[in-house]
Amino acid sequence: MIRGLYGVLRVIGKLPPNLLRKYILNRIGCRDDAVVIGPALGEDSAVINLDDKHLIIHSDPITGAVEYLGWLAVHIASNDIAVSGARPRWLLPIYFFTEDTSIEFIDNITRQVDEAAKEVEAMIVGGHSEFTPGLPRPIISMTASGLVDKDKYISTGGAQAGDIVIMTKYAGLEGTAILASDFREMLIKKGVSAGELDKSRELIKQISVVREALLLSDYQYVTSMHDPTEGGLIGGLTEIAYASNKSIVIYEDKVNVLPQTLKYSRLLNIDYLKFISSGVLIATVPPKYIDDAV
Repeated sequence: MIRGLYGVLRVIGKLPPNLLRKYILNRIGCRDDAVVIGPALGEDSAVINLDDKHLIIHSDPITGAVEYLGWLAVHIASNDIAVSGARPRWLLPIYFFTEDTSIEFIDNITRQVDEAAKEVEAMIVGGHSEFTPGLPRPIISMTASGLVDKDKYISTGGAQAGDIVIMTKYAGLEGTAILASDFREMLIKKGVSAGELDKSRELIKQISVVREALLLSDYQYVTSMHDPTEGGLIGGLTEIAYASNKSIVIYEDKVNVLPQTLKYSRLLNIDYLKFISSGVLIATVPPKYIDDAV
């Protein structure tokens, strides 16, 4: 429910496009000629011209997960750099801990950040940490950046009429792993076995799309790429459509989805097509490249 600017915005997730346009996207300070792409609907990363290369910068908070907070913070931010064609190189995490956060939790989460950064071959170059009053759960906001040759940069808004949409892995992959870890007891009470949940938790290891995104970019098979986080597969496709000023037709029977994702979605009344889906790579491909891309 949105009652007005000075009322309570009872909305979870990204701000709707009308609020973004009115209150955020046109309030950007001084314009800079070096900025190739700044704040825009559907575009997750800023692009800054540095002579023969582009600097890609992206920020993302992790607000809905706890157990794999550090792991997700690195990989989700890195994914958004990679879908632009750049290798993630520099990371700046901001840690917001609750007042009662234990040393053991801090040790675990920062260890996850370190291990995930090593996996994507990036370095933590700064950041911030604090105990935040009134916070219900720990949060990490991660900024990632990297460089890409100008001729290999991929924008979310590059999709062309006639392109074919492809996806990797499974819709709702990240959400399925989060439910199996952070909502384990709830699902057990609804009849899901502990063994099945243990297997579903392992999906968190498939959360990176860096490798496949960089391969598609290097071979220049794609016109746009996107990592669907909040809003899931539908949200990611909508952002490509907004950014590219195109309509996209998708056939639900062609969407890859795991049986346990369908089960958890049914038990918890969640639409798996809108379920947070980091680890999935959406790409638009000209028909002549589709066989090679797949």
